[in-house]
Amino acid sequence: MSASSYLIKGDDVSLVAQAVRDLLTEVVGDRDHSLVVEEVGGAPGEDINVGAVVDACLTPPFLIDRRVVIVRDAGRLLTADVPRLVDVVQNPLPSTVLILVGGGGTVPAALVKAVTAHGQVNYVSVAKAGDRKAWLQEHLRAAPVKLEPRAAQLLGEHVGEDLGRVEGLLGALSAAYGDGAHIGVDELEPYLGEAGTVARYELTDAINRGDTEGALGVLHRMLDAGGLVPIQILGTLHKNVSDMLALDGALVSGESEAAQILGMSAFPAKKVLEQSRRLGSAKIAQAIRWLAEADLDVKGGSALPPELIVEILVARLSRQTRARTGAGSRR
Repeated sequence: MSASSYLIKGDDVSLVAQAVRDLLTEVVGDRDHSLVVEEVGGAPGEDINVGAVVDACLTPPFLIDRRVVIVRDAGRLLTADVPRLVDVVQNPLPSTVLILVGGGGTVPAALVKAVTAHGQVNYVSVAKAGDRKAWLQEHLRAAPVKLEPRAAQLLGEHVGEDLGRVEGLLGALSAAYGDGAHIGVDELEPYLGEAGTVARYELTDAINRGDTEGALGVLHRMLDAGGLVPIQILGTLHKNVSDMLALDGALVSGESEAAQILGMSAFPAKKVLEQSRRLGSAKIAQAIRWLAEADLDVKGGSALPPELIVEILVARLSRQTRARTGAGSRR
């Protein structure tokens, strides 16, 4: 039994759009989409026509048993118009389903509260690594093909943060191998295409492990698929080293105190604290000097391409950790 109202929002536009399509498939069922679904609102850049939305929600369907009203960019709704929509959410027609789609700003709190109480709020959250993993696992379970564990792992690593590509990729696999087919690595690889972008912490994690090859691979994905420019990469690296510098020499007993000093949660603070202790003052100071030199070089101080400058910097920073780890293993 579907709810009478829905609010779908999230931090990835393509995944929100996919969630809306999935919801429409559920609430429309085998009915004629053209007769059931009505999109109401204002043109981009204009206020949403709330009167038209309310009229659509309160008008019984004709020649069909259900009407689905979609309002996109619900963040454009004016606070003054919200009470009319709240009343619709609280007192819906049994034959009408209202779908509000986030975007265009912040959805008014009173409307969110009403849908939470009388309908359903779906938040498509993939900002954290755990959220992305959970999203991928859920969609692979419902996919028309079944990926073997190694293939599923490869898919997740390859698309990275670009989860909007998953639906099309699974559709292509279904068309090629048939619904219900079991897909291994060999079947998957020809359809993967270019690697997707990855989270910025994957670059600093690889550097902190001393994994030069892995760090350079992540860097190239961030520059290519991620569309970042070298100065943005430098910002990420500067933040990582500056956090280590802030903890260097401080009387910090553990991750909780480190988190307070850095103004972040305990888990990333723990990683910074461990790396700060692993490198020591001299290597942190050297890293700061390299960053300063690279910053000047990227801004015109060198004839080298900016991409090559950050490659050199990433290799230097990762070799710091590797050298320290190697020295420790010989003792």
